[in-house]
Amino acid sequence: MKTLNFILVFLIIASAVFYFYFKTRQFRTSQVFPIRKKMFSSKAGMFLGLLLVFFGINQLMLFGGVTTYVISGIFIVLGGYVSIFNWKADKYYTQFVDEESRLNKR
Repeated sequence: MKTLNFILVFLIIASAVFYFYFKTRQFRTSQVFPIRKKMFSSKAGMFLGLLLVFFGINQLMLFGGVTTYVISGIFIVLGGYVSIFNWKADKYYTQFVDEESRLNKR
């Protein structure tokens, strides 16, 4: 049980780090590349959703009670939806990044 908790805490921290990394990449990308900005935004959203899922699972492992189950369930469902939506958006935007780079070559 403790090992699973450490793994979930590691995944929560890793998700937060990747979220901040891709959010920073989104803000630092030039305005000339709007599709690249959207791609980084969708990657950040995907990791934010994973953070919610891992946090919800971790709370289920730590605490018991009806309130914990309801709130953790909401976190898991909402995080799963956000992750899947942004994963699909990332797949969509990634296919246009090379073309955008080629068109905006200076």
